[in-house]
Order: sequence, then structure tokens, then C-alpha cells
Amino acid sequence: MTRKNVLMCFILLLAVCDFVNAQDIPADLYKASTLPDSLKQDANSVVRYAMEEYVVKGPGRAVNKMHTVTTILNEKDDNEAVIQVPYDKKFNSISRIEMIAYDADGKLIKKYKRSDMYDGAATDGISIVTDNRFLAARHTITSYPVTIEITVEVNMNSYLDLGAWYIQKPDQAVQNSVCKVTAPSTVGFRYLNKNTKVQPVKTNADGNEVYTWSVKNLKAIKPEEDVPAWKVSQRIFFNTNNFEFDGRPGDISSWQNYGKWYQTLNADVNSLSPQRAEEIRQMTANLKTDKEKAKFLYEYLQQNMRYVSIQLGIGGLKPFPAMFVDQKKYGDCKALSNYMGALLKAVNIPSYYAIIYGGENGEPAEPSFPSDPFNHIVLCVPFKGDTTWLECTSNTQPFGKLGNFTENRNALLITENGGVLVNTPKSKAEDNQFKSEVHVKLSADGSAKAEVKIMGTGEYRSDYIGVTAMKTDDQKEFFQRVMNIKQPSAFEFKATDDKDGTKELNIELEYDKLYDIASGNKQFYRPRIFDIWRYTCPVLEKRRSDYYFSIPMQKVCNTVIDLPEGFEVETLPANQSLKFTYGNYDVTYSYDAAKNQVNSVTKFNLNSHIIPAAKYTEMQQYMDAIAKAQNKKLVIKRKA
Repeated sequence: MTRKNVLMCFILLLAVCDFVNAQDIPADLYKASTLPDSLKQDANSVVRYAMEEYVVKGPGRAVNKMHTVTTILNEKDDNEAVIQVPYDKKFNSISRIEMIAYDADGKLIKKYKRSDMYDGAATDGISIVTDNRFLAARHTITSYPVTIEITVEVNMNSYLDLGAWYIQKPDQAVQNSVCKVTAPSTVGFRYLNKNTKVQPVKTNADGNEVYTWSVKNLKAIKPEEDVPAWKVSQRIFFNTNNFEFDGRPGDISSWQNYGKWYQTLNADVNSLSPQRAEEIRQMTANLKTDKEKAKFLYEYLQQNMRYVSIQLGIGGLKPFPAMFVDQKKYGDCKALSNYMGALLKAVNIPSYYAIIYGGENGEPAEPSFPSDPFNHIVLCVPFKGDTTWLECTSNTQPFGKLGNFTENRNALLITENGGVLVNTPKSKAEDNQFKSEVHVKLSADGSAKAEVKIMGTGEYRSDYIGVTAMKTDDQKEFFQRVMNIKQPSAFEFKATDDKDGTKELNIELEYDKLYDIASGNKQFYRPRIFDIWRYTCPVLEKRRSDYYFSIPMQKVCNTVIDLPEGFEVETLPANQSLKFTYGNYDVTYSYDAAKNQVNSVTKFNLNSHIIPAAKYTEMQQYMDAIAKAQNKKLVIKRKA
């Protein structure tokens, strides 16, 4: 599922551009002195001129021409002096590429032609083999401002999505920008606006429809924190109803039709041999229900297959045959999901190959605009009254749990009747639980020993599985950074059980001095080893966008502190109960004089990971109140 993303990556890297002769651009646009002051405000760079053009030749064939002139004002946008264009010999070829650097007065500094550029293999950090490549060059900036001109032309020989016009980047102003699409009326060109109301001028020429969008003098927009780029990025998506990929024609005018194309693509790879299918039936013969069989086969997949990504040719879209995976014991997301479907098929359990976008708080597909915004595959098993989703690339994910990589969005099921766009499960706080038990033993000199037991489910479990594989120093740094654990003099980490969807950790800590302050016969302590919640939010006059956390969650910590012999409590922190629309924080303290122990129970719940912009101020005040509550001190003193 990576082939289509090559072009999207290209557009993201180069922003907006097209192809006209350099002499068509006024010379003043190369001079920094002609830049209007109004466009410099809050801007790290300014697009002086940009033109991007898509010329559709027929289904699956187009030319993408790009030409930009951008003035870089400071080092924060040095990436604008980088050109990096993906290509491959079969589907996308580069027919022209050039980058030119000019000084503040518009005088030529250096010209970079194709022969000056690095030609390398493109890797996504996951695939071990891919036929994607890229051309790249970087201009080293010695003084500001500097102006960079980029010209590129790419021939597209196969596509599922035509592309998109990215109108404006964060912290970047736009002086002049144009996008044009020319397409035969027979291909069914269409477009979708995202976070913009810019409309095209439509004309006709030589039997083609011509759409032209333009913007001018857009001031820089400072991005807000903790909001996905897709929620605010101004874009216009393009597609054609008729497409062709690797010589396979298709219709993407509806999700159903696109699913039919995928069904045909995968038709010859989703079955096991009769002999192997019989072996699978024998493996599950003693299991009573289909749910039990599916769980057994999912765990068999996790224990016996490994994730290996190989993206070559149509293999960027089509999975390896199920028997290949069965014999070789590896595959990528497509191959492993297809294989899991074949295992279920062998025991007469229906399932659906599900195309989806993977990524935390990822953008859902637009129901009204059939396209291919996907990069991942999972499997959907439609048990009666209990639809189950399987993440087949993970050897640790619990059966039936997707996680925040693919929750809260839609997926395209490839059914016997074509594609059906459905929603994946929503994240729930109870699916991501953090529970801890802490026992602290204080000594009279302020030294201490602490035993910490942590149990995590959902995304916490996933995090702690990752922590278990770290080196000791990295584990210690993780807990200090994420949980604000005070620097210990000794740290011992022990990973124990991982069963029934719960990962357990045990940590032993020693401190030479645990107190914050000692004064006379008194010692002042933070009444916990770690903070159950660490985040605060800046005060804003008005929040424009919804605020996104990674997950909703439930957290609880029980702490027991043994006071040193001869000491007693002077001041116990006050109990707190804080609430806001989407969560609550509660902490209670008690002192058992007979045992000379301080006991506390802290609870934090975040019931939704998306906070509407209108509730930001309420959340900000709530987070500040939590920080103040966690800053209260336990004061102990020597007995008289």
C-alpha cells in the first residue's frame, strides 16, 4: 500500500509548484527587498510564486509540472532549500528537475541540475526491499534572506489518486500561487476541498476540462500544538473516476467499485492448498466456537509469522499468496492480513481484507470522495453481533484489539460485493488502563527505598513491552521523562507477566536523599514517587482547533509510605477532587498512626482524547489545578 504514497510524499516535500518559463516570472519576485512587509509577519519563508499543473492524458496517465520561487527568511525554513523527488522506473519518472539559489538581490548563487543531485534508494524505515528511488540536493545557506527556485516535471504512468494541491504550509506566507488541472471529460475528474473554500475557474479547451485555482497574499499562520496537520492543512484533493494501475483498469467513482477492483486484484492469492487447509481444520477441531478458532489462529499467526516489508512493482498493492507466507513464514501488512483471512477461510469463518490509514490520530477517508488515502491493511471478522478487528502485523497485540494506530477512523472492507466503507472501533478509556502500587520506606537520614509495581493495558501495555526491550539506562531515562520519577541512586527494572492483555513491570529504586527540603527536625517530601499526570497547557486567548491527546485513559496509583522510626506526620496534603467536562482527578490521603504510614490513592480519567476547541480554556485550568495539587508537600517531623 505504499505505491500511491510516493506521489503524496512528493507533493508534501515540494508544496505547490508548476512549470512555466523563468522569463514569465517578474524579476522583482527574486529580490527579497520587494517582499511586502505584511507577508513577513510570523513567516519563516514566503512563496513568491508557485504554479502546479496536472495534465491528465488518460486513465492512470498524467504529467505533474511544478515551479516555485520561495524566499527563505531564517534558518527555521532551511528545508525549503532542499529538493527531494521520489520516482521509480515503472510508475513515476522524472523528465525535468532543477533547483536554483539566488541571493537577497536576486543574483544567481548556484544552479543544481540533475547531474548534481544524489540518486538514492528510497526507504520508509520499514521495508527491506523497495523499487522506489529519489533525486535530492541541498543548498547550504550562508546568509539570509535567500531565494530558491525549483522546477520539476514528473510523468505518472499509473495512479490511484491523481494528487493534491497543498495551498499553504505552517509559518509560511504565500504571495502568488496557482494550480491547474487539465483532464479529458471522459475520465471523470473531481476534486474535494479540505479546510479551504477556494473555488476554481472552469473552462474547456480541445475537448478537455480545465480547472484553475489561485490564491494571493496569504499571511503566515502559526500552528497550534497538539492538533493533527490534516485538521488544519488547506488542501484540495484531485482524482478521476477512471484509473489504471500497472495495466489494470478500474473505476473509483464509488467505494463499491474500487472494492471490486481490489477483489479482482487479490482473487488468486487468498487461499491455502487443500492439504494445508485440512491441516488447519485439524488444528482447530477441538475448539467449539468460531470465536475460539479465530483467536487460536490469530495467536498461531503471531507466534509463527514475522513482519517483513517488500514493496516491488504491483507488490506495493497486491499481497503475497497465502501459501507463500505459509511456507516462508513472513510477509508485510497485506500479506499477513491476507494469510490470516486464508486461515479463517480454511475453517469456514468469513473475513474481510480491510484497507485503512495507519497512524496515531490519522485522517479518516472522506465518505463522499472515493479515493485511496490508505497505507495499511487489517482484517475484519464479522461475527454475529460482535465484529472483531485483527491487527495482523503485530506479534503482541491482543486478539480483537486494534489500538490507536487504526482506531477512530474508517476502513474499506473488500467484500464479495465490492468495497464497503465502515468505521473502526472508537478508543475507550477503559481500554488504556494504568495501575500502580508503590511502597516507599523512608529512613531518618532522608534516604529511601521504593518498590513500584505497574500494570498496563492497551497503549500502556504496548509502551511497556517496548520499554522491556530497552537498555537499563534508557529504561531509567524513560521513567524519569514520562513519569517525572526523581533521579535514583540505584535503579533495577524487572519485567514480569504479560498475559490477558496486561503487561506488568516491577521497579526497585533507592535514594540517598528523597526529601525535597530538610529544615531543623522537619523533612518535606513529594508524597509520591511519580506524577500520575504531567501535562499542562499554555493560556490562549482563543483556541482555533480541537486538542488531540494520543488516547483516552484511566490511571490509578496506590502509594504507601512508611515513615522512619521516631518521626510522625506534621502536615498531610489536603484531599482534592477536580473535574472538567471530559475527565476527573481525585487524590485522597490518610495517616495510619498505629502503622506510622501515609496512604494515598490518586485517580486520573480522560474520557475522550479529543477536546473541542471551545473546551480548551476549561481543560487548561483543570490541568493547572492538577499540577498545583501534585505540588503539595508531605511534612514529617521528629517526635518530641
